[in-house]
Amino acid sequence: MTHPARDLLQTTTADLAPNPRSNPLVPRIADGTAPRSTLAALALEQSWVIPADRRAFEYLAERSLVRDPEAAAFFRTLAEGEALAEEQLSTFAQACGVDETRTAEHEPLPGCQAYPAYVAWLALNASPADVVLALTANFSAWGGYCATIARALRTHYGFTDEVCAFFDFFAEPSPELESQATAAVRAGLDAGRLDERRAYRYGRLLQTYEAMFWNALSETP
Repeated sequence: MTHPARDLLQTTTADLAPNPRSNPLVPRIADGTAPRSTLAALALEQSWVIPADRRAFEYLAERSLVRDPEAAAFFRTLAEGEALAEEQLSTFAQACGVDETRTAEHEPLPGCQAYPAYVAWLALNASPADVVLALTANFSAWGGYCATIARALRTHYGFTDEVCAFFDFFAEPSPELESQATAAVRAGLDAGRLDERRAYRYGRLLQTYEAMFWNALSETP
């Protein structure tokens, strides 16, 4: 017998699954036709996204601690994951020819940074349980993209496992995070602090900003 929280997570994730045509870049990476300069741009943009998301998740964990401890546990795990991913990202960036000077001089693309800006907005304004539901739906798409990229980097670009670790990390399913998300959504439903329509709206916007990220990158030379 399934629980309403698990059902809600599954149906929301399915309903918000992106149209494959909304991401023009990952298919090009998958077949090896994306230039290495675009991979470098991906690393540079992620060097802004990852620390921003980590701080947003840390704030959400702190804000949730008293009233929504289940959500707080979920956000703490996310923040810890972002910290680890940040370390792995530097290895990928170096393999793409990105050094400290280039990182310092990089001008981030608005289309790529809309996503972390909205995550920060959610951290300040949204109900924690709503954010858990919206993020979980989005992470499913992001994880799929990372799995595809990790395979392509090895197959077409000759990158090592160490270089691909950033994408492997996000591609790997996390039973712990899934369990924490279910517990947080269940607690939100039980306490009447989860608004399904509002959470769906947040998830839809996250998916839209995710698509903007990849479209902006696809236009880099």
